[in-house]
This record gives sequence, C-alpha cells and structure tokens, in this order.
Amino acid sequence: MKKILLSTFLFTLFSQVNFAQNQTTVVTIKNNADAPTIDKNIYGHFAEHLGRSIYGGFFVGDTSKIPNTKGVRNDIVKALKELKIPNLRWPGGCFADTYHWKDGIGPQQERPTIVNKWWGGVTEDNSFGTHDFLNMCELLGAEPYLSGNVGSGTVQELSDWVQYTNFSGKSPMSDLRKKNGRTEPWKVKFWGIGNEAWGCGGNMTAEYYANEYRKYATFMSDWENTGGITRIASGSNSADYNWTEVLMKNIPINMLGGVGVHHYAVIDWGKKGDGVNFTEDGYFHTMQSALKMEELVTKHAAIMDKYDPEKKVAMIVDEWGAWYEVEKGSNPGFLYQQNTMRDAVLAGATLNIFNNHADRVRMANLAQCVNVLQAVILTDKAKMITTPTYHVMKLYSVHQDAKLLPVNFQSPLYTFNGESLPAVSASASKDKSGLVHISLVNVDAKNKNKIEIDVNNLGVKNFTGTIITSAKLQDYNSFDTPNKIVPTVFKGFENKKGKLEITIPPFSVVVLEGK
Repeated sequence: MKKILLSTFLFTLFSQVNFAQNQTTVVTIKNNADAPTIDKNIYGHFAEHLGRSIYGGFFVGDTSKIPNTKGVRNDIVKALKELKIPNLRWPGGCFADTYHWKDGIGPQQERPTIVNKWWGGVTEDNSFGTHDFLNMCELLGAEPYLSGNVGSGTVQELSDWVQYTNFSGKSPMSDLRKKNGRTEPWKVKFWGIGNEAWGCGGNMTAEYYANEYRKYATFMSDWENTGGITRIASGSNSADYNWTEVLMKNIPINMLGGVGVHHYAVIDWGKKGDGVNFTEDGYFHTMQSALKMEELVTKHAAIMDKYDPEKKVAMIVDEWGAWYEVEKGSNPGFLYQQNTMRDAVLAGATLNIFNNHADRVRMANLAQCVNVLQAVILTDKAKMITTPTYHVMKLYSVHQDAKLLPVNFQSPLYTFNGESLPAVSASASKDKSGLVHISLVNVDAKNKNKIEIDVNNLGVKNFTGTIITSAKLQDYNSFDTPNKIVPTVFKGFENKKGKLEITIPPFSVVVLEGK
C-alpha cells in the first residue's frame, strides 16, 4: 500500500512539474499611442579610470603599433560605433571625486601625475584628459557624460570645466581651450554633480548632499539654464529610498535634470563568486540580485512621481551590471572579470526592465565598457574581443528611440532549491520605420519556455528572429575562441494566424523583428 501511495505521489508531482514546464505563457502587446519613447541613452556605457579601462584599453597612445587615432584604439571605436553607443560616462566613478580636470589639459609631457587611490594605487600620467575623451566621443558619435568632482573639488573648478567645454564666446576658460588647440566648444550636455556622495564621494548625508548639489548646480549655469545642460544628482545606493526622497523634496525641480541610481548584481560583497567557474546556485542568486532592478526602479519612480508628477526629472541608472571576484592572477584593484552566458541573460533582462519603465528611466550606463566588470570589450595587448554582453547590447540597439509597446503577461517561475524567480522577461517597441521588435529572455537555467504572442494588432505579419545562447551557462568568448558566443538565426517560432508560438531555450536571449 505504501509503495502504491508513493508511486501515486511521485506520478502526481512529476505531472505537475511537467505541466508547469510545458504550459504556454501568453504575452499581450499593446499598441498604445500614449506609451513613451525608449530613450537611446538607456543603452549608455561607462569608462572610469580603473584598471585597464582607459590606459591599455581605450587609450594606447599615438606611438603605439596598435592602429589608433590620436592614441585611441581604432578597433574599439569601430566596435562601439557598431553598437550604436549613445553616451559614455567619464572619468568615474569613485575616481571622479579625486580628479582635477585642469591636470589633464595642455601638452602631455607637462601634465602632473596622479595616484589612483581607489583602484590599485597606480600612478597615472594624465595623458588621457578632457580633450582626449571629448574628441574620442566625437569619433564614437556618442554624447559625453562628465562626472564632476564634488568630493575633493570646488564649485569654481566645476563651473570652469563647464565653461571650458561649452562656452563659444570670449572668456578665460574658452581662451584656454583655444590655446590648447580646440576652437569650437564640444557642447557637453550631461553633467554629474559628484558620484556616490553617500560613499566614496564624501560619505555625505542625503540632506548635506542636497545642499551641496544646489550650490554646485547654481554656478554651473545661468538662471534659465540657457546652455541646456542636464545636471544629474548623485543617486542612491540600490534600495536607499530615503536618499531619493530627500533629494526630490529638497532640490527644486528646475535645477534637477536627473537623479541617479546605482545597483550591482552581487551575491555577497564579501564573497562575490567566480565570473566563470560558478554553479547553478551562483547563477540563480546573481539573477535574483539583478532582477531586483524591477523593484528598485518601481519604488524610486514612485517617490519621484510624488514630487514630479509630470516626470520632468529623469531616473538615470548610471551604474549597473554584474560584479564578481577578479580573474585569477589579475590585479585585485583592476576589477577584470570574464563575461559568460550568465551576463548575456542578465543584460537582456535588465534592459527589458529599463525599456518597460521608459517613462522615467531615460539614461543608464553599463559598468563598464572595456576590461572592467561587465565589459562589452576585452583587450589583451593588440588583441580585442567582444563579449556576450556586447552582442546583447547590439541586438537590443533596435529599441533606441523606438516607441514602447507595453507588454503584459504572467511569467512562469524558475525554481531552484525552494526559491523562485520570474523565468521570462520581455519588452517590445515599434521604430519610426514601422518595424516591431520583441525582446525575450529565458532566465531558467534548465527548462525551455513556450510563449504565445498575439501580433494581430501590431500591423506586421512577417517575422525573423535572432538568438544568443550556448551549450553551457559558463561559456564565454576568449582570445583563443573569440566567436564561441555570437548571435545566430532563431527559428524556434511559428506565426499561426497572427499568433506567434515561440519556444525559447534555457538561458537564452531572443529578439524578433516584424515588418
């Protein structure tokens, strides 16, 4: 009798699990005229003076044998242009609040050195400075996003930087710019007023920083902000909702272009786990941390809505990504890590969150661009490779400046050791030419997911698909096998009378295009 009961229980349990794995998730996509546009700047990047991000990454110097333009690697410029990089944040990060911009202008041989106290204690020669960065942004076709020094700098110093880069008339700073070889201003739009003021930017309270912000913002522009710069406040550390509340309450809306939020997908800051040799447990809990972005964006947005119901102030997630232990044998202060299919899934799911909150999230910056944390590009001397995250960002670039198509669905669950996460992530948009793009991510490490989407009301009939996946979650592109993970044609779907029936493999990212 006990054997019969046990067999019945196991059969029932297996049937329930099998049903859960084979049920179809129905996704509804609305063609909503009032939906926001997905700002291209959501797909921004970050280049801090950290490890081999700048020196040995972007910048090799004009005497290098590696092909370059005024010291900037040509292969990196080409790869980022193909990514349609919309903006690039510099010089930090924590480094920004120790950086004095006047040390990085003028003849390179006359520039003073600086000790990078935050990242490895290395001495830098300031050979890559304001002109080098802003000229590089012009090569990239990207908007520069400058992080100003509030922690160890002065109001005058930041005000002078704005005048140096933006003023076209005659002034002490524009004259200095011309003396250094640049006649026309760069017209830098995005300005961060300090970085992580709650931590490495000065260990300030929210109330103290709000007052500092008001002071700095006042002297960066005139009463009407006729220069049109976007002044961005140093935002909260992940779920510090009080920080956002204090800033929104105490800073006049007309002085505030954006409020930052920083969130990294980290299992445990004391034991972050390996970037490549991880188990399903490590994958699950990294994704658990990453998917918290949905809650963070929603709750910070609700606070912002209370003080800014017209949504004039942008939420700017100017640091996000995965953070693991450094690669074995590398400098602990350089934060160099590999990039696997886990990172591709994380990137796709996070970008879907940003897309779906495009009414408030209008800029974001993946940390970081080259050789640091969740990089899209890795270099080894003359060699350069693109990572799985690069391919996701490139695939998702179709959403830049496209109109959001709101999605609605009840996600199946990805369950591991008694804990669960949403298994399916999705966002959709329609661009100016009428093309519809649907981004789908299957977070589940083991099971495929079936998805049905009614596309009858979208005005498109023919679909093609692209997928990023691999045999193992731990797979990555190396300098020996640089194309192990690349986008390929996806055929796992059928269009049956205006209903797309899709089967998406485990840990994969899919983008469908309809026309």
